[in-house]
Amino acid sequence: MKSTLTLLYIGNSSAYFDELKENNNVTFIVLEDSLKAINYIKSKKPLDAIICDYILPGNNGLYLFDWIRDNSEYGEKPFVLLSKEFNNKVFKRSFKKRVCDYFVINSTPAHDIVERIKFLCENKEAAKSVKLPDLVEEEYKMPLSKRLFDILVASTALLFASPFLLVILLAIRLESKGKVYYISKRVGRKTFDFYKLRSMRTGADELLKKLAKERNQYNTNSKPKEDEPLNKEPCPRCAKLPEGESCSPLMYFDTYSICDYWYNHQKAEESKNNSAFVKIVDDPRITKVGKFIRNTSIDELPQLINVLKGDMSIVGNRPLPVYEAELITADDISKRFLAPPGITGLWQVELRGRGGNMSEEERMRLDNEYADQFKGDNYSFWYDMKLILRTIPALFQKDTV
Repeated sequence: MKSTLTLLYIGNSSAYFDELKENNNVTFIVLEDSLKAINYIKSKKPLDAIICDYILPGNNGLYLFDWIRDNSEYGEKPFVLLSKEFNNKVFKRSFKKRVCDYFVINSTPAHDIVERIKFLCENKEAAKSVKLPDLVEEEYKMPLSKRLFDILVASTALLFASPFLLVILLAIRLESKGKVYYISKRVGRKTFDFYKLRSMRTGADELLKKLAKERNQYNTNSKPKEDEPLNKEPCPRCAKLPEGESCSPLMYFDTYSICDYWYNHQKAEESKNNSAFVKIVDDPRITKVGKFIRNTSIDELPQLINVLKGDMSIVGNRPLPVYEAELITADDISKRFLAPPGITGLWQVELRGRGGNMSEEERMRLDNEYADQFKGDNYSFWYDMKLILRTIPALFQKDTV
């Protein structure tokens, strides 16, 4: 790190840094608005980091931050946002946009802000010197034999099931009003329209959020309020430091503050206790006909159309609703999406064979196990056949899972 730090400050609170301006190790360039700041940045004069007030003439600090990040040639400099009073909405927006840090100047010494900037600059330089290992991309592909089998089975099954399907469609329509089929967005290797016979009353989606909290078989704990830690216990690291000091930058909520380390630690613990999957036990939204077609898996027949379109396969990992797929971001979980989505598969066979009793962790393991079949030359046509044969006795079940 070079001995002199050159900081660009944009705003009207430069007096806040007066005590540091005489420091030979820190040079401040003070500008009043974002237009002058943009012109200065374009000039490519020496600059180590940017400090910006949120409220600026004609716009705000996040507008300037967006411009800098959109122009990648200027976007490597650490950017710190300042506010005279804590604003929860601005705080959330700042970190969603990945601003390097956010400070309230009335409660943070100027020296602490500069020390934080020095830390950001040092780590930026260190990151440049680290050579990342070359990544070997693993190839996952759909075997031709699997695709040909899917087309043959799907077209044959639809042909023979057509008369029976007409009877089921009539029964669904007579029991409850609404369309006899159901279309939703699902996520497999891509997002697609997922077809199913309607087994629930109309308006069932409106009840899902409430039921997911009360009857989701995967839930192991209740979820705390958004953006709040699991508890307000003091950070064990901060407790060892002198009063008024913290182990990491403080984050401010409406009624209290918490250090960055302790907040992230508690959010990580929270994610372990909240399920990404939703499976409603004894779902009251299901109709009488719906219960029959679910227990016999007849409601899945329209997915044969998805198979013919190439959206799905006969055997694969179950495609997920968008709201579930959005929660699956970790590498060890998201591998499941590398396998084609299927009507039946390893997880479905195991789950139904046990009457619907399976933990979320075991479901993730089984999804990943099947995905490994498409890594390199691991695919086995006979493994798919084995799963199909195991599906037949699992089609008839007592539980509506």
